[in-house]
Amino acid sequence: MTFKNKTVFITGASRGIGKAIALRLAKEGANIIVVAKSIEENPKLGGTIFSAANEIEKTGGKALAVQCDIRVEDQIKNAVEKAVERFGGIDILINNASAIALTSLEQTTQKAFALMHDINVKGTFFVSKECIPFLKKGTNSHILNLSPPINLHQKWLSNHIAYTMSKYDMTMIALGLAGELKKYKIAANTLWPKTTIATAAVRNLLGGEALVQMSRTPEIVADGAFYILQRPSDVCTGNSFIDEEVLREEGITDLEKYAVKPGGKLYTDLFL
Repeated sequence: MTFKNKTVFITGASRGIGKAIALRLAKEGANIIVVAKSIEENPKLGGTIFSAANEIEKTGGKALAVQCDIRVEDQIKNAVEKAVERFGGIDILINNASAIALTSLEQTTQKAFALMHDINVKGTFFVSKECIPFLKKGTNSHILNLSPPINLHQKWLSNHIAYTMSKYDMTMIALGLAGELKKYKIAANTLWPKTTIATAAVRNLLGGEALVQMSRTPEIVADGAFYILQRPSDVCTGNSFIDEEVLREEGITDLEKYAVKPGGKLYTDLFL
């Protein structure tokens, strides 16, 4: 399947995994809707919707930067309207935007709980809702949520209950949509990394530079998304993919190029 002139709506696309997916698909000729809140650069985070759009256009793709807080329904509607006005439709939706706080229940504030559920769950749910009417008109339409496979063993829930709930909800949205949208031949899947990915969240909130050095670059997730989104949407749906496994199915087994520190020890993701 070609991405030439396909329009891809990506939340949280100003940096990290979202931007990496945008760049990967733009190289194949996709139109990218860069959806995020950042319009002024935060030195700790890096990147804005405008800098990401500039990078995308340098690859040969086309980009539209749209400021949007996916917690706000009117802003979602506006972003979708601008995407359709500019490119005529939406063929692929990547629900990437997320908030994270790895705190125990006793340490989790109402503000942090609300932020994770408003972005990860409510945002994913209603961005999907607004995009679906246009995905129905697309060809080989896909929804891809960046969330982990569901495993209800307490090991995966304890110590960060609120975050796990929100990420599992993103997965349940995808699995539910796989059933709801199958008759329209719209795929809905999830993708998650086998190891930690070097993002601003890892550097600033989780393990600092030490964990970054035990991580892979966002490009491994981007390549995984690239291969998933090429698959026929009428049969490739309802899956919880892991990046390594997707690449292995494509015959790619040497993953050293994705390591931040080649030859170094990698840290397995907390959900795996």
